[in-house]
Amino acid sequence: MSLSVALGKIVLPNPILVASGTFGYAKEAARLLELSRLGGIVPKTITVAPRSGNKPPRTAETTAGLLNAIGLDNDGLDEFVEKKLPYLRTVGSPIIVSIAAKKLEECKIFAERLNDEPGITAIELNVSCPNVSGGVDFGIDPVLCEKMTGELRKFLTLPFSVKLSPNVTKIADIAKAAEAGGADMISAINTCYGLAVDWRKRKPRLGNGCGGFSGPAIKPIALRCVWQIAKAVKLPIIGIGGISCVDDVMDFLVAGASAVQIGTANFFNPNVTTEILNDLPNVMEQEGIKDLSEIIGTLEL
Repeated sequence: MSLSVALGKIVLPNPILVASGTFGYAKEAARLLELSRLGGIVPKTITVAPRSGNKPPRTAETTAGLLNAIGLDNDGLDEFVEKKLPYLRTVGSPIIVSIAAKKLEECKIFAERLNDEPGITAIELNVSCPNVSGGVDFGIDPVLCEKMTGELRKFLTLPFSVKLSPNVTKIADIAKAAEAGGADMISAINTCYGLAVDWRKRKPRLGNGCGGFSGPAIKPIALRCVWQIAKAVKLPIIGIGGISCVDDVMDFLVAGASAVQIGTANFFNPNVTTEILNDLPNVMEQEGIKDLSEIIGTLEL
């Protein structure tokens, strides 16, 4: 029985990763679980320059989900390489660094800084954050997405994924653009754009007004997006959205994902990845699955 999965040029020990923005820089979760068991860690998204993020409140719990408007709060590229990456190299799991560029020129800056840094397995290009000005510009227009992807491909020697937004009319068209631009993988999906209000105060519950909606409630949307992308491109897909148990993982695999990222579930069940990793071999044995590649993309409609 093999839990390993191939994502283009890279092979992960298992398909269970943790999503950017929900796991800090891994050190925050080190006392809660065995980090080396994870199939991969995607730390918090970094930008070239430091960002202070949006005004509070930045999160609001909703029915079956979480609304957030963090705003890519981070210390910037240099601080990440000098202060965060050294620890990440020690955890024993593949590290996929999440980056967000606000203009094409920043792709070269990221590439030149990260290409030769040891301990990085791949890059995830975040073109789909709904909580910053211009955060989704390159993720909602196929032409712009291909330009951004192509610009990063020009300079980056590491394999990379493009993280897509569900807040588009045809996500398959954006995935095709990322493929045409030279991406090695697709990550889908980022959060859905939503609003929570305090009707008594006549005000939004987030300081930023609207925010990104995540959690179990968005799983059907994420599954639909993964399925549509899988039919449209030949790239491997990392499924994200509402995953909180092993059955959710299997749903994404049969829909076309080769791996998954666990996000919001880390907040309400810090042991969720450990539970899934314990359950996955049992499910495979029960179903007679020797290799996860046997079931990827086998959904029949």
